[in-house]
Amino acid sequence: MMAQQGANSPEPQDPQAVQIYQQKCARCHGAEGEGTADYPKPLAGTKSLEELARFIEETMPEDDPESCVGQEAERVARYIYEAFYSPIAQARRAPPRIALSRLTANQLRQVLADLVGGWAAAPAWDDQRGLEAEYYDGRSFRRDKRQIQRRDPLIDFHFGNESPAPGTIGSEEFAIRWQGGLYVPQTGEYQIAIESDNGVRLWLNDMNAPLIDRWVRSGDERLHRATLFLLGGRVYPLRLEFMKFKEKTASVRLLWRMPHRVLEPIPNRYLSPHRYQPVFVATTPFPPEDRSQGYTRGSSVSLEWQQALVDAALQTASFVAENADRLAGTRPDAGDRAERLKEYCRLLAERAFRRPLNAQEQERFVDRPFQLHASPVDAAKQSVLAVLLSPQFVYVNLPWEDSSIEPYARAAQLSLALWDSLPDEPLWRAAREGKTMDAGELRRQAERMVRDLRARAKLGGFVEQWLKLDQMHDVVKDPQLYPGFTPELVSDLRASLDLFLDDVLWGANADWRRLLLADYVYANARMAEFYGWQLPETPGDTQPFVKVVLERDRYAGLLTHPLLMSGFAYTSTSSPIHRGVFVARSLLGKFLRPPPEAVAPLAPDLHPELTTRARVELQTSPTQCQTCHAMINSLGFLLENYDAVGRYRLLEKNRPIDASGRYRQPDGTDVALQGARALAEYLASSDESARAFVLQLFQHAVGQPLAAYGSNTLNELTARFREQGYSVPDLLVEIACRAASLPVATNPALSVAPLPTTTPH
Repeated sequence: MMAQQGANSPEPQDPQAVQIYQQKCARCHGAEGEGTADYPKPLAGTKSLEELARFIEETMPEDDPESCVGQEAERVARYIYEAFYSPIAQARRAPPRIALSRLTANQLRQVLADLVGGWAAAPAWDDQRGLEAEYYDGRSFRRDKRQIQRRDPLIDFHFGNESPAPGTIGSEEFAIRWQGGLYVPQTGEYQIAIESDNGVRLWLNDMNAPLIDRWVRSGDERLHRATLFLLGGRVYPLRLEFMKFKEKTASVRLLWRMPHRVLEPIPNRYLSPHRYQPVFVATTPFPPEDRSQGYTRGSSVSLEWQQALVDAALQTASFVAENADRLAGTRPDAGDRAERLKEYCRLLAERAFRRPLNAQEQERFVDRPFQLHASPVDAAKQSVLAVLLSPQFVYVNLPWEDSSIEPYARAAQLSLALWDSLPDEPLWRAAREGKTMDAGELRRQAERMVRDLRARAKLGGFVEQWLKLDQMHDVVKDPQLYPGFTPELVSDLRASLDLFLDDVLWGANADWRRLLLADYVYANARMAEFYGWQLPETPGDTQPFVKVVLERDRYAGLLTHPLLMSGFAYTSTSSPIHRGVFVARSLLGKFLRPPPEAVAPLAPDLHPELTTRARVELQTSPTQCQTCHAMINSLGFLLENYDAVGRYRLLEKNRPIDASGRYRQPDGTDVALQGARALAEYLASSDESARAFVLQLFQHAVGQPLAAYGSNTLNELTARFREQGYSVPDLLVEIACRAASLPVATNPALSVAPLPTTTPH
């Protein structure tokens, strides 16, 4: 029997095993697994003891794999595992710590939006869709001319030479005003457009200055565009006005181009008839964040990042100065204007620091600016700038000694984990009353907050990285082989995947296993025609995407979604390697070391007689490749029934597809699988894949290594995930509560060293 996994202290070392390691392993991996010049990576990983033993027996040493087999391989595997390979051994040698970290660029933007925007609750995002509409008989918006009030599901009207309401409104001249909110699901640059032959103007977020103003037509241009940067998880106020006067026909369409998508009418699922307040958006570009550990971390401070922080702080302070009276609820001629602005700055500093100010902070950040400046607006600007450049704001987990801070620290960690932002008014009030010290109250707050659109955006950011969607911005295929695979179709595929994820993750049955096992896809007419699917009858004008049930033995949720199958493929062929790496890393949580050298794939025309599977087997046949490709290839081959654009196939080069594969389980045994459905069912029932999902979601939400929160945290969270029916929102609540329950001040493992400062290359 092998040594039991999970021991907290190493068993006595086997002298013979140590000798085997020194003779056959140390020259490549170092005396204590630290690595060498030829193999610089430390000898550490996630394989189980059984997997490691079989791996050594079959592949090590690389130059003579048959020289270490049987009991010898088992003994040296046990030594390596317990001495420095296993997660427990790694933690013993270098205990994981909660590192001091700063706000990431996304967190900074989200925090500034909530900080500047005030603390009043926004209207709820309910089930009402579309925009509030008012129709006027004439080209003015006089109240006595208003004839119709209704809700329009989306703005895509072609009136021609007729009236929008015959008998009520004339056809020669009329006006329409639409108002409501626009929900933006992800952060990025959006192009907003209006297509019309008539007079139009659009306000978005800034309700004082039109984003598009073509009220008086000039020339023949029909499409009017503007571009702006928007934060995900937010609803922006929108007003669109339209007028027909003397033109022969009338039409109007409201369109957008989401990040890395095509221009299309804004679907009604992103529109609300309610009124919303403007959102402050810091548009300063930031350098890329560190993602070397698989999740975004505020782990270093470069000169570029410091300059970006200063620029964002200046933009924010200027905005506050320009809108000072509105934000502080005062007037330029008010007698108590200075007091009101000073109180606004005190509240802003308090919320920015995520806790009450002490006497020194009150004097430095609030009192002193108002003493130095005769102008209260200038004082407010200096106060805000000083707050936003202070360590108390920038660093999210500074240690504290005063126990009265702990309720606020818990609230701050909860809101960062769920929203990447600040506590809202209910959570702040709970912290002020000390209620966040109670585990039940903390959970109630988290359960409330996870229903907020900001939590959806946070989870959406995780899915973007988990599924590698951020690497699929330009999916292009050979037009000769795949005519019809256009940018418009790719945009449809992303919309289809978004609808599927929204249905599974936030629907009534938010079961993680459905991501893998679902036998349906959301499709529109263009997708159905390209993939040969049959749409249900009459999908409806406002809902072009409908649920299409597919053949269960051929399709399996995310694994076979055509966007992922297209994204993990080459321009003309499938790619078992890319697909296998995705399954191994994202769905099974495997650590894969980079290949020893970059190798270009074998071109299909060099071996025209070979199938994709045979060509991949040929290319990765060397022993040094098989170290990883034995697993990668086998997982990828299970998805070979899907070609380069994700269409199901039974043949390649007139030969039957071989979609068989084997996977070595953590206990060292192999399981034989056949096709995507078998792989999906295995993953959905596997504790290994559930643990991998929990680990990756935790690290994305918290931005810290999970092991720093306790050696048994992953086991406990996975067990809870299972008990709650694999509900992803419930798991996010569990993760946020766990992160908020470990205050920085009581964690002796906290690294309080300054963040490393790097210089630009």
